[in-house]
Amino acid sequence: MNQPAGNSAAHVDAARAREVAEESREQDWQRPSFAKGLYMGEVDFTLIDPFPQPEPQAAARGAQFLDRLQTVIDEIDPRIIEAEARVPDEVISALREIGAFGMKIPRQYGGLELSLLDYGRALQRIGSLSPAIGALLSAHQSIGVPEPVKSFGTPAQKQKYLPRCAAGAISAFLLTENDVGSDPARLGTTAELSADGTHYVIEGAKLWTTNGVVAELLVVMAAVEPHPARGDTPESKGGITAFIVEADSPGITVENRNSFMGLRGIENGVTRFRSVKVPVADRLGKEGSGLKIALSTLNTGRLSIPAMCAGAGKWATKIAREWSAARVQWGHPVGKHQAIAAKLSYIAASTYALEAVFELSASLADAGMKDVRLEAALAKLYSSEVACQIADELLQIRGGRGYETAESQAARGERAVPVEQLVRDLRINRIFEGSTEIMHLLIAREAVDAHLKAAGDLAKADASLEQKAKAALGASGFYAKWLPQLALGTGNLPNAYAGHGPLAKHLRYVERASRRIARQTFAGMARWQAAMERQQVFLGRLVDIGAELFAMSAVITKTHALESTAAPEHASALVLAEAFCEQATARCEEHFERLWDPTTQSSEKVATQLLEGQFSWLEDGVRDVSEGTGPWIAEWSDSPQEDLRWPYGQ
Repeated sequence: MNQPAGNSAAHVDAARAREVAEESREQDWQRPSFAKGLYMGEVDFTLIDPFPQPEPQAAARGAQFLDRLQTVIDEIDPRIIEAEARVPDEVISALREIGAFGMKIPRQYGGLELSLLDYGRALQRIGSLSPAIGALLSAHQSIGVPEPVKSFGTPAQKQKYLPRCAAGAISAFLLTENDVGSDPARLGTTAELSADGTHYVIEGAKLWTTNGVVAELLVVMAAVEPHPARGDTPESKGGITAFIVEADSPGITVENRNSFMGLRGIENGVTRFRSVKVPVADRLGKEGSGLKIALSTLNTGRLSIPAMCAGAGKWATKIAREWSAARVQWGHPVGKHQAIAAKLSYIAASTYALEAVFELSASLADAGMKDVRLEAALAKLYSSEVACQIADELLQIRGGRGYETAESQAARGERAVPVEQLVRDLRINRIFEGSTEIMHLLIAREAVDAHLKAAGDLAKADASLEQKAKAALGASGFYAKWLPQLALGTGNLPNAYAGHGPLAKHLRYVERASRRIARQTFAGMARWQAAMERQQVFLGRLVDIGAELFAMSAVITKTHALESTAAPEHASALVLAEAFCEQATARCEEHFERLWDPTTQSSEKVATQLLEGQFSWLEDGVRDVSEGTGPWIAEWSDSPQEDLRWPYGQ
């Protein structure tokens, strides 16, 4: 079908966006991936069971640091952060003193060199007290200067910047712009090489710069402009490149400190660059490699969110248990009533799953023997969604007290339980570091990668009939070998995985469901071919099934590890594991039933007509107080603005 003339620009933009995203993918799956196998119907539980164990000396360092961190945590009053919307200087100083800003930095550069598992456990503790502090530390270490410099920096860059970061020089990561979120092909911030080749000049603006208000160091993503003197052409424009930038460089201004519904202590702003000079020596990696650096950093950086979500779940479980035992209605504690009991079961079982998903993903990353891109992405997606549901269920259990602020409860003489704050603070995790919708697309793209490679030109909308015919022959060879393997598997054997006791049946379900995912993916490819990528609802449900299966596998593996070590909590953990697997199985079946949901087309029809204004009558009778307050997306301004940076420790 020919592209309508009116949509040609949009078609080019979409094609360019896909091209940039595809070029930035790490496409080499040299190491095995458990999650990848889940989507291909090739489950290999030996990749995750037995549960990866930490190196003893690293574990000892982690335990010692967690003890020191707990001493600091015990002295922090999170109510001050919520009331004043900032983290006090003395808290920052205390965290610096124990090395909290260098948790992931190698010891040779002054850091603690903690494992990802212990780093996450630290964020779990601090995040359950104050998510704002958790965001400060994780943005600095997971996506700020330390991680990309450690992984991609030159020896000189590591020696120059890592000791500063370990000592507490706060850093930030700057990619998002007013009109650029998950579509970096449209990046507006530019970097042009000077005529003498000694430095770049950065122009532009960045939005939602977590830590940007207080940072000393920045990682900035900018599109490198062509340079005629070295033979560049206009077609070469758009190479997204990463730069390490001193935050006090002339021309940098923080023009707004953004406020949000949650994370009231977060230091997040708008940063402008006006003719900012950055030495060539501070370019991170090669020109055009910036997006790859960013995505690679996020692969393990995303694990900070599952860690803090698990901490939130643990706190929610404690509050739900204590309140449901103390609150009496109709002669019984509310937790004894079936409706509340179901919520308590969901909260406790899901929290156990959150911890298992985080610990497994982090342990696999620490072991370094597996490819954990999909595991990290699934952990982020799953944890951010489940934690929000846990918080909502807790709010419902608490009733009016759940909706009331902790300050108001205290004023009435009751225990100050900040459940409404928990709901507000957790909500951003479904947007941070890849929204749920983007994570669905990212995971789906990796999950169907083998199909796209097998299909070749069949999956390209602009391929000729001759190309498609040739590709069909190649694809038939792949599917002739692959499809028969999806008919029967270990999950069909009644005694399979007997070593896992009562959880064996759930492992068998995971194996069978994995093959169902693969068969449904093949059916989708056969039906839509090149249009498969636009079936976002279908792909999203496939991804969600895989996420549930991954969580079930993590729970079973963790429980098996507790049994193997004769841990005293094994018996009760087994109860939680069985409950979670039963709940997750029900959710998987619901997703399977809705895979080919016929309402998807009607939804698109309604959305199209809504955008065209055909339902404007539905909006009658309301007053929109936002009208006239400004444009939907702010324009770049060359006018100087007040610098609102807050210099911690000065």
